[in-house]
Amino acid sequence: MNSTELALNERIKELTCLYDISTIIVNSDVETLEDTIKAIAFSLKKAFRFPIDTHIVIATSTIKVETFNTKESPIKLVENIVVFNKFEGSIAAYLDASKFDMDHFLKEERRLLNNVALKLGSLLERVEIQKGETSLKRQMERADRLNILGELTAGIAHELNTPLANILGFAELLKDSLKHDKVNLADLDKIIQNAIFSREVVKKLMFFACEMPQEMTKVNIVPSIKDAINLLDATFRKQEVKYVVKIEEEELWLRADTVQLTQIIFNLIMNAIYFSPKNGLVVISAFQTDKDIVLKISDEGPGLSEQAHEKIFQPFFTTKPAGEGSGLGLSVVQGIVSSHKGSILATNNSPKGTTFTVSLPK
Repeated sequence: MNSTELALNERIKELTCLYDISTIIVNSDVETLEDTIKAIAFSLKKAFRFPIDTHIVIATSTIKVETFNTKESPIKLVENIVVFNKFEGSIAAYLDASKFDMDHFLKEERRLLNNVALKLGSLLERVEIQKGETSLKRQMERADRLNILGELTAGIAHELNTPLANILGFAELLKDSLKHDKVNLADLDKIIQNAIFSREVVKKLMFFACEMPQEMTKVNIVPSIKDAINLLDATFRKQEVKYVVKIEEEELWLRADTVQLTQIIFNLIMNAIYFSPKNGLVVISAFQTDKDIVLKISDEGPGLSEQAHEKIFQPFFTTKPAGEGSGLGLSVVQGIVSSHKGSILATNNSPKGTTFTVSLPK
């Protein structure tokens, strides 16, 4: 085969490769990305002058594909993969250094590699756009569901408030007439306790539905934390859970609704107590950064499973046994934090336990 025929043959291989890769890319999506990149690598391998001896490696920030496992050689052509004007990986063609040198690569092969790198960059850009659209769609769907749920819960809360107040009022009146009837008095106390629990659930529903008005003032969070701990001291002792407070400053000021700030602190500490084992330690700390006041509450409980970590702030999700939790506490906390333009994060500790980190702007 003369040089003209050789050049023509290589050109045909190059064009065939680009056509095949374009077809592969057109039919790809987010779910099949790794398979797509693998197919591109093997298609590219066939387009080189020495396809049997050519080794293709495509590496991105999340995926690495090789045409076969071998030691990478210094005899190589490399092109960067650019996604939204940033380097996000590379595509390389290798030849065995014991059999070849750089002169065995054709200039057409470098051009081919460059073209494929551009196509890969375009593919990855498209994938990122698809991911963004999917994420935005999910956020919008979740927002719609929460809005509907908020309207429903607001209505339910208002409807339940009056009968619950009546139950509690009449139950308290009955206590006087049943002073000497211990059996019925014990049952009445159960009614009162369950009514109080239901009233707390209603309060949480109203917080969740944003029906509780906010009164934003300049607040020092330190006394709020200390007051909450003093009120919960008996609960700590009853559950045989220890606690440590780590606050170095006497004043940590921020703009917040005092009642809702207390709701955040109480909910998180009560949650930590509930999941702590006997003789477990709850650590409550607070400090400030340039822009935020940060509250951290850590426990030594079992930590969060993968499922719980994903759903921990969803309304009505709870890992507590039936009857011991409404599944609204943490969603209420998140709602209050969000309404204060802050953030809340739940992370597992090592070796055990969970830390909730709340950041609220000053």
